[in-house]
Amino acid sequence: MWSCEDLNYTDNIEEQHLCHDFHLILFVFSLLYLIVCFPTGLCYNVQLVLVNLYNKATMTMPDVYFVNMAIAGLIINAVAPVYLLGPDYTRWSLWNFGNEVYITLLILFNVSSLVIMYSTTLLSLDYYIECALPRTYMSSVYNTKHVCGFIWGGAVLTSFSSLLFYICNHVSTKIIECSKMQNREAADAIMVFIGYVVPVLAVVYAMVLILKIRKEGTPLDQDSGRLDPSVHRLLIVTVCTQFLLWTPYYITLLVNTFADVWVKSTDLKYMRIFQFIEGLSNFLAFSSSFVIPLLHRHINKNFHSKLQRLLKKLHCGNQGCPHERTAVQQVLT
Repeated sequence: MWSCEDLNYTDNIEEQHLCHDFHLILFVFSLLYLIVCFPTGLCYNVQLVLVNLYNKATMTMPDVYFVNMAIAGLIINAVAPVYLLGPDYTRWSLWNFGNEVYITLLILFNVSSLVIMYSTTLLSLDYYIECALPRTYMSSVYNTKHVCGFIWGGAVLTSFSSLLFYICNHVSTKIIECSKMQNREAADAIMVFIGYVVPVLAVVYAMVLILKIRKEGTPLDQDSGRLDPSVHRLLIVTVCTQFLLWTPYYITLLVNTFADVWVKSTDLKYMRIFQFIEGLSNFLAFSSSFVIPLLHRHINKNFHSKLQRLLKKLHCGNQGCPHERTAVQQVLT
């Protein structure tokens, strides 16, 4: 992920110290992520998925979206160690552009990032529909499951366009079709537009509608079919956190689309600073895989009771707990 080898043959002591300082900071962040964030994200994402799958009957529309974000978070959580234990730290050549494993992991990362951003976006839009038209089942669990299926399919199909650019940048220039597509910056530009610009516009639109309808105070506000009020706080926190964590990543991706022009007009010192910022932005993007399930666990007041039911089920097995059997016998008698 970071290397100072190209500075070993220069006499610029200041640049060497700057590079090694950046290397040390990123190394500390890497260890922190691997020791704390990686197991935390793995635990909370698996927990979120299992709890909701066990309590299918009580799942709501937001729960379905959070389950999809948790699955995508698990994929990102699996990619993160390969990136953090890259060639510049361990001489391991897996995370090296042009390597087939790198391209595969990068596509998985792109698919997961698209799923996360569009799940957040559609959660906002469906929340508005539920507020405006309760009991219409337009944002029901059944429909949401099918929508999430389209999200995953659309993310895979969208990533194929980027995949073509990555592959053609890797294969020989003798292939005529690919010789015209050897442009990694085009793949980054596609991801910025589809993975960030479109979701931002949709979320802003949804938030404006939600704020507008919450100010109107209609008789439907007391409808018992509406979502729990805490869902609104969870929605706002999730949307703000997701875009806070992913915005730096997409900004650096956008800068990379103009990399050829930028590199020619920039000295090595500023390039190092940008690479350092790029590394920190990747950490923020990876951190979404454990921050979001952590927020969901602490803000969603129904999650704790669902977790307790799952733990009791695992502890007592299929026979049921003794106090549950006693309660059933009392009801029958």
